[in-house]
Amino acid sequence: MTTRQNSRRDFFKKASLSGIALFVSSRFSFGAKPSVPGNASLNQAISKLAEYQLTGQSKQNPLPYAYADLEPSVDAKTMEIHYSKHHAAYTKNMNEMSATANSGSKPLFQLFAEIEKYPVPLKNNAGGFYNHLLFWTIMAPNTGQAPEGNLLTAINDSFGSLDKFKELFGNAGKKQFGSGWAWLSVNETGKLVVSATPNQDNPLMSTTEVKGIPVLTLDVWEHAYYLQYQNRRPDYVDSFWKVVNWKEVSRRYEEALTAIK
Repeated sequence: MTTRQNSRRDFFKKASLSGIALFVSSRFSFGAKPSVPGNASLNQAISKLAEYQLTGQSKQNPLPYAYADLEPSVDAKTMEIHYSKHHAAYTKNMNEMSATANSGSKPLFQLFAEIEKYPVPLKNNAGGFYNHLLFWTIMAPNTGQAPEGNLLTAINDSFGSLDKFKELFGNAGKKQFGSGWAWLSVNETGKLVVSATPNQDNPLMSTTEVKGIPVLTLDVWEHAYYLQYQNRRPDYVDSFWKVVNWKEVSRRYEEALTAIK
C-alpha cells in the first residue's frame, strides 16, 4: 500500500473516531445537567425576601391555627395528617437530600433558581417543603375576609374582576391533571398571573414555565382533600375561598411588589 493510501486511510479513521466521540459527547453529558436560562431580575427580587433565605436545615413552622379551625372547608383529620405526616416527610427528606447534594447551606431561592442542577427527588421534597409553608399561612378560620386595597385593584387590572380571577384560579386547580398546585404570583413586571404546576413544582423554580413570586396557592394533591371530598375536587376548590387569609395574601403581594421595584 502506498504512503498516499495510508495517509487517506488514517485520515478517514481519525474522522470516523472524531464523529463517534462527538456523537457520544452530544448524547451523554456524563453527569452534567442541562442549563435552563434563569430570570435575573426576578431572582434578584426573590433574593431580597427573608422567607427564601431558608436552607436545607429548615424546620416546619407551627400551624397558625388548630387542626379543626378550618372546618367545614378542611376537616381536622385531613389537616392533622397533611401537616404532621406529609409536610413533615417533605421537610425531613429535603434536609437529608440537601446534605447529600451539597446544597444544605444554599438559600431556598437559589436552590429553586437553579433546580435543574439537582436530582428530581430533592426538587420534589424542597418544593413540598416550601409549598406547604406558604399554603398554611394563606389560610385562616372563616372570617368573611375579601381582598381590598391595592391587591383588589391589581386583581381587577390583571383579570377584569374578582369573580373572573376566582374562576381562572379555580380552574387552574380543578383542571390540573394529577397532583399539583394552583398559584397566584407576581411576575417580573409586577403583574399578577395565575398558573398551575404538577407535583411539588412552583413558580420560583427555573424549570417552571410561568415564573413569579407566589402570594396565594392551593394544594390539589389528593391527600389535601380526599378524606373529606373523595373524588369531588371541584367542591374542595370552591370551598377553599371561605378560608383564604386575604390579609396575608395582601401582605405578600405588597412585599413582592416592593422587592421587584
